[in-house]
Amino acid sequence: MIDITIQNFETELLQASMSQPVLLDIWAPWCGPCKSLGPVLEKLETAYGGRFLLAKLNSDEQPEIASQLSQAFGVRSIPFCVMFVGGQPVDGFVGAIPEAQIREFLDKHVPSGEALEAEEELAEAEELLAEGDLDSALAKLAQAVDTDPANETARFDLVKALLELGRLAEAQAAFAPVAARAADTLTPHARFAALAQWIAAMETAARVDPAALQAAIATNKRDFEARYALAQSHMAAQRFTEAMDELLEIIMRDKTWNGEAARKLYVAVLELLSKPAPKPQAGAEPKSTLEIAGHAVVPTSDPLLDQYRRKLSMALF
Repeated sequence: MIDITIQNFETELLQASMSQPVLLDIWAPWCGPCKSLGPVLEKLETAYGGRFLLAKLNSDEQPEIASQLSQAFGVRSIPFCVMFVGGQPVDGFVGAIPEAQIREFLDKHVPSGEALEAEEELAEAEELLAEGDLDSALAKLAQAVDTDPANETARFDLVKALLELGRLAEAQAAFAPVAARAADTLTPHARFAALAQWIAAMETAARVDPAALQAAIATNKRDFEARYALAQSHMAAQRFTEAMDELLEIIMRDKTWNGEAARKLYVAVLELLSKPAPKPQAGAEPKSTLEIAGHAVVPTSDPLLDQYRRKLSMALF
């Protein structure tokens, strides 16, 4: 538990919430309900084993911060608790509510023990991937998915690593629990949809002859079926730029061919090659709607991907 002041507001609250959720308890010495709520919150901080940090703010001594938060949430009474995640106030509750309700509130924002363990395994796997130790990374990713099946990043990285090693059957098995999300047209998951395209490309590549496809294209440049299958063959072999070059030939000749299949596969390749935005690190300047503002984390640009994005844009428009 820590007391928040205007001097440590940025470091101990906003920046701290970049690495773990922080629950801010706004109270006052004269407030009876505040005195009953405080010990319950302290008990829960211990019970949750460090999965969230409890911070306290005396509204009489720090009226500027208390006023901003009260206005932001439309609250005029205390005790008032605000949950900070990623440098932002994201939720809150008012009053000395029962412990069971506070637990329900916390469980919406505080990661479970399993989720934390999976995140640690994922971080270790990412380090191993960066070192090129794919086999060891696979073991860690599999552990992370087993520990927390809902961890989308771990599952994506696991399936991607299996596909990079050519272990199609294992990749299909690991992908099966999220296959429906990849196919959901109402709320599509771009990264899972890209994996589905890669799996389909590997399935196609196993039953086609690239030389025969190239011969068919040489005879008829508008043989889009052959050109699309060749692009899938390139993708399966991780010749991604060659795959996009073939797909561009289709898009430039017929943008809507086969329900825009060429464009969709092209976008999937770009998604697979794009690195996700880096996670906020503890100590990074948070982006906040409050008085103290920071800067958003911007992923670095890849010149090759930028080039192929421009080529797609020119072909479409």
